[in-house]
Amino acid sequence: MTKLLELKNVSKTFPGVKALQGVHLDLNGGEVLGLVGENGAGKSTLMKILTGIYTPDPGAEIWLQGQKVDVKGVNHARDLGLSIIHQELNMVPDLTVAQNLFLGRPGSHSKGIVNERKLNEMAGELFDKLGMNINPKAYIRDISVARQQMVEIARALSYDSRILVMDEPTAALTLAETDALFGMIRDFVTPETGLIYISHRMPEIEEITDRVSVLRDGQYIGTVTTKDVEMREIISMMVGREVSGDARPRTTVDSDEVVLKVEGLNTKHLLRDISFEVRKGEVLGFAGLMGAGRTEVARAVFGADPKQSGEIYLHGKKVNIRAAADAVRAGIGYLSEDRKAFGVLLEQDIKQNAVMAAMKDFNIGGFILDGKIKTVGQEMSDKLRVKTPSVNQLLGKLSGGNQQKVVIAKWLVRNCDVLIFDEPTRGIDVGAKEEIYQLIEQLSTQGKAIIVISSELPEVLRVSHRIAVMAHGHITGILDNADANQENIMELATVGKAQVDGAAA
Repeated sequence: MTKLLELKNVSKTFPGVKALQGVHLDLNGGEVLGLVGENGAGKSTLMKILTGIYTPDPGAEIWLQGQKVDVKGVNHARDLGLSIIHQELNMVPDLTVAQNLFLGRPGSHSKGIVNERKLNEMAGELFDKLGMNINPKAYIRDISVARQQMVEIARALSYDSRILVMDEPTAALTLAETDALFGMIRDFVTPETGLIYISHRMPEIEEITDRVSVLRDGQYIGTVTTKDVEMREIISMMVGREVSGDARPRTTVDSDEVVLKVEGLNTKHLLRDISFEVRKGEVLGFAGLMGAGRTEVARAVFGADPKQSGEIYLHGKKVNIRAAADAVRAGIGYLSEDRKAFGVLLEQDIKQNAVMAAMKDFNIGGFILDGKIKTVGQEMSDKLRVKTPSVNQLLGKLSGGNQQKVVIAKWLVRNCDVLIFDEPTRGIDVGAKEEIYQLIEQLSTQGKAIIVISSELPEVLRVSHRIAVMAHGHITGILDNADANQENIMELATVGKAQVDGAAA
């Protein structure tokens, strides 16, 4: 078996943080190597060193097929056959799909003039080859996050790569799209090529990888053969403890007081007759397949998208929510599924992000109370266990999971009565997930009314007292947690469109 890659003694130090310390890794030809670890364990940092984005500390060695190399930058890495699909999308929204695919690459222009027809033809041929149904002429801003992810994948596969790194590639993909991606991975891997697959989704690691390497706190823990171990053993290596995967809520709802009530909510394109209520101290989960309308419900309630009809009540009083500002004033907080676009300011520090939803409380007579901001920011950072050397750290420097914790902090500082968590643990590792679950439980015991939208059924079952299941813009059923399991949730989630339309008629 050909040894494609060896990383030896890789360390990386940032100001105040030792991100990696003496890490070793190897990849064989024809292999998919899983790379796992908690947020902040160093996975993405290690891959950015491999692909020329970061420079390692002195003493690190990178060997490709027995030859020691010094990766001098991203373009040099690509010349060496190294490509990466990043966890965070890196697209230009005002360019087309084809323009993003070939941006800055040879053949994309002649004498400074872009040949749009040629770009569209090249993109169409690539999508046909990969089995993707994507319009090359569509603007990135107009396609879904899932399709943007597929464009990122197509771009990486279009390079003549020997080693491909995928960092959380399925975060926004449906099950069908994930299956298609796995087919592409299997086609890509040959005796001369290999792939490193980073994911927090353990079923994916189990299905697609041959071996799994584990990092913890910037250090190499070990490598195991996937078929020879159970996933709980890998999780234990990641977090240093056992983590249960089939837990249910540890709290009960003791109040009959309805905090949020939604009646007959309709939107122009999807939602039909959405009605539900959330009691004081209750966590109501929303489950369903992608496109069922879960996020659309949250955005309509929050005022981010217009509703055609329907009423919203808070503490028994009808409220008129026409924009997000109305929802915030009414006491509703919304954690978007796309934290990068809607949840945080990456160029601001942690403490500023933590208080930005409640800035009026940190402003007296036009003067910003910097000391109070820093104190509250530190309290939130400590409470949520944000891994950072300081609350003065720019948010863009944090891992995705730690960014999500700061988004949660923002709404905790605002002290909202209703909290809507849309995919609260997307891109967050199994250890940090449990911290988020415990935080949701703490908030419910404090009397918060909470909605949790998640694509992961074990997550919905873990945190929710009741579960609303959606299909084709309708709620097809609401289950008590005690009566719910993955099978009957999926049964409700896969009801045909004709069935739900007929029931609503």
